[in-house]
Formats: sequence, C-alpha cells, structure tokens
Amino acid sequence: KKKVRGQNKNRPRPNKEQLTTKLCPSKLVVHHALCELIAQSCDNLPLCQYLHDITKYMEIKPPDLGEKCFAFQTYGKCDYTFTCRFAGDHVEKTENGYINIVDEEKVRENAIETKNILPRDLQINLRKRKFDFSKTDAALKENQDRKAKLRKTDQENVVEINEPSKIEGKPPGGIITSEDVLSSRVGCVLNDDMIPLKTMEKKTLDFRDKLYLAPLTTCGNLPFRVVCKRLGADITCGEMALATNILQAKGAEWALIKRHPCEDVFGVQLCGAFPDTMARSAELVAKTCEVDFIDINLGCPIDMIYKKGAGSALMRRTNKLLDIVTCMNSVIDIPLTCKVRAGVETNKNCAHVVLPKLRDRGVALTTVHGRSREARYTKVADWGYINECASVAAPMPVFGNGDIFSYHDYCSVVENTSVSGVMIARGALIKPWLFTEIKERRDWDISSSERFDILRGFTNEGLIHWGSDTRGIETTRRFLLEWLSFLHRYIPVGLLERIPQRINERPPYYVGRNDLETLMASPNSNDWVRISEMLLGKVPDSFQFLPKHKANSY
Repeated sequence: KKKVRGQNKNRPRPNKEQLTTKLCPSKLVVHHALCELIAQSCDNLPLCQYLHDITKYMEIKPPDLGEKCFAFQTYGKCDYTFTCRFAGDHVEKTENGYINIVDEEKVRENAIETKNILPRDLQINLRKRKFDFSKTDAALKENQDRKAKLRKTDQENVVEINEPSKIEGKPPGGIITSEDVLSSRVGCVLNDDMIPLKTMEKKTLDFRDKLYLAPLTTCGNLPFRVVCKRLGADITCGEMALATNILQAKGAEWALIKRHPCEDVFGVQLCGAFPDTMARSAELVAKTCEVDFIDINLGCPIDMIYKKGAGSALMRRTNKLLDIVTCMNSVIDIPLTCKVRAGVETNKNCAHVVLPKLRDRGVALTTVHGRSREARYTKVADWGYINECASVAAPMPVFGNGDIFSYHDYCSVVENTSVSGVMIARGALIKPWLFTEIKERRDWDISSSERFDILRGFTNEGLIHWGSDTRGIETTRRFLLEWLSFLHRYIPVGLLERIPQRINERPPYYVGRNDLETLMASPNSNDWVRISEMLLGKVPDSFQFLPKHKANSY
C-alpha cells in the first residue's frame, strides 16, 4: 500500500482580488480624516490601480462580520480603518464623508508593538548589499586560516617539542595535536585578529526545567505562540526561517521571526547549508532583531531542505556543521542552540557522536528529537537514546522531544532521564493547554466552551497580526483550519476509558457530551470550516479547504 505522505500541492488557493475593488493603502494610514481631505495623498496617483474614493469603496465593501472590532475595543484603534470587516465599531458616516475613530486614551494605556518587523531602509540595504557583515567576513577568514594550519600540521603528523614551556602540560619529546600548536600562539594582538567572545562573556539563559514550545512550520505562527504562552509555555521560538531568504529581505520570511511582547524568552530558528549564509544571517538577526537566542535547524526531514544539504542532512556533513557553528558563535553575543534528530537512517543513530562536538564548539543547548529522519512519525520516540545523548553531552543542557502528551509523560521522562527539560511540539498542537496541565500536575477535563474560547483568542490575535480586512480574515481562517487538522485528535478526559491519552493512538469515532464537542472531534474538513464560520463569518459558496500535509501521522 502506498504511504500517504508529503504535501497536497494541488490544494485550492485563495483567489487574488481585483485591484480596482481594493482601497489604496494610502487611505489606511490616516485617522480622524475626512475622505475629501486625503484624496490627493497617494504618491502614485496617475498610475495607481487601487480605488481612491472612500465613499464608493464603502458602498461596494462586503458586509461587516460583527459589531465589535477586537483591535479597537482592546487597543483603541484599528490599523485597517475603512477596510476592516468590523468597521461599524469605529467608522462613522458624516455629512462630509466617512471618518475613522481613534480612542486616544486606550492607545496610550494599551500600546502594543510587535517586534522584529523588517524596516524599509534595512530591506533596501540588504537588497543592494550595503549591510555591514564585517564580523562574518572576519570569522570566515579566521576559520579558513585555522583549517589551513590544521592541514599543514596534520601533514607533518607529529611535532617534537624541544621547549615544553611553550605548551603547558606536554613533556619533552611529547606528541601534540594540531589544536595544541594553534593554542600555543603568542604575541601582541594585531588589527587583523578577530577576538570572538568567550562562552563566559556571552549573554546567558537558564534553560533548565523550562517548558519549550517547539518551532513548528505553518502552525507555529505568532497567534498560536501567544495562545501557548498564555497557557503556560516558558520558551518560544519562531518558525524555521531559511537563511538565504532572510538575507534577501523577503517579507514572508521575516514575518516568521516576528516577536509578540508577551514572549519573554524568544528565539529564532535558522536553516541553511553553508557557513557564510548561516553566519551572515545570524549576524543580521543579532544586530537588528530582539531575540534571546538563535537556533540551528539540524532536524528538518523535508526533501527540498535535505537535498540542499541543510536540516537533518547536516548531521552527515559534520565538518561543514562544525564550521557553521564556529562562525555563527563568533559573530553573535547571544546563546547559540541546536535542534537535532536521533539520526538520518533508522537504527543508525549518530546524535551521540555529534553532541559532544557541538558542546566543544560552545553550543549553549541542544534539543534531541528521538526519531530519525527516515522514521518520521511512524515510530515512537526513543527516550532511552535521548538519555544516552544527555549523558555524553554533559555538562551542556540537553532537552528531549517526542510524544509528550500529558503531565504523566512529562514526569516520567524528567524523573527517569538526565534531560534538562522538555520541548513540546505535536502535543501542543493537539492540546495547547498541555503546558497548564504539566505546571498544575493534573488532567484537565476541559469543556468544549473553554476550547472554543481558546480558538476565539487565536482568531482575535490573528486579526491583529494578519489584519481584519478581507485578506487578513481569510489568512486567519486558513491558519485556523490548519490548526484544527490537529486539534480534532484530542479526546476529552471525561470520555477516556483509561487515562492518559497516548499521542500515537488513533481513537475510534465517538459522540461528545454536547454538539460542539462532537463537532470538534470530527476528522472531516467541512466540519472544521463550520467551526471557522462561527468565529470568522460565512465562507464563499465555492470555498474548499485541504490540509497542507496529506497525513498528520499518529
């Protein structure tokens, strides 16, 4: 039987709106303004294809989806002004046209600002290659010189020491390694020398015993991280960002590293195959963004990434991996972490060999996912092997990842292994209140109404993050539906024959304790669309949804 895997590449995509029916963006930045007063505000008026008549736009605009705008009610203003699908709450019609209302008092009291947004001047500098990467250039040169000296020394095989005082701890005539020769370098510091920060001089973070929300592609977006943060997550990390796209200043990639103010410990995960791109992207992020650590992706199993030598492929390219770690550590002053898999092939684990090398290169934390790339989710996580990795990597903190779905699972691995903490991935997608269960040491029989409130909190944050106009609502709906493709797998505690539920067990069809609970348990995507309509209004008649991935494996 052919395995169901990969992406649904032919899934329906949203249609692009006609520009002539969309309001010009120049109309959205002015508050308290009458439409006649801003008719000439567009800088590209002769060529602009957007609509500039606000009165006409309000006549053809789709009807509002609700009476209250969450952004206006919470923060005192809505950045989407006239295009907001809840505009009736903050747009008024006067004799002279439409005006957008701003509650100045709420704006002052509840000011909130998303961090790590790509500024226009930085985007221009990156695209024109004018950004200063001097630290990376020096680190790459230093790394090349070091490797050249190592090769030269290795050709000589051994060196006889006539003056043992030059290298401490080596007896006369002793055999030394190439590292010993390099460490014996003495003399004054030259301008060409680059002096990287020592590990003790870098900013430090106490990762131990923290609950770490894994970087999750597609579903690990900012609104989802805010939901998990409010439910008890300690550490959050942005979605995997490709180093080359970050350097090319692509807006879609920079959106993955945005940070919400509530994320007090936040990291950015970078993925790449070469030292130059990885070091440059690390230097760029460290200089221009507010992040607490940078993570290297060594576990991505996707073919597109693997075939380029990135992700889990780096576990086979050890020399290249160590060059990447060395150069990245030289250009940043914040902790560098890694997320690895047990190995590439099943029954050929190699993480226990890689981890000590990462520790010696100054990596502050490594997370081990207890499965190989080849296994994907067809096998249970090997926590015995994760424990072995934690032992050989000491004293570097090692987090474990895989199959944590209840506080029983958490307590079991913390008490029976030597890991410093736990990273939670699919468990958080299926039941984001898992963080609360772990901290309160209980099985939470959460009601369907409480689960629906969590979904409402996600959509409210989504309307602020992606926008409350038509485009923003459909983006929020799409990510909500992707999340619901995992959420339906949760079985209420009150219905379980035995506690706890296991993440790799496929449940039979069942009827919930009320209609909403039954609807939330449905594996049918049409029922997920019905749930989204309760929060974001009715979808068009031709709307269809197919999850991004063909199988969310048990």
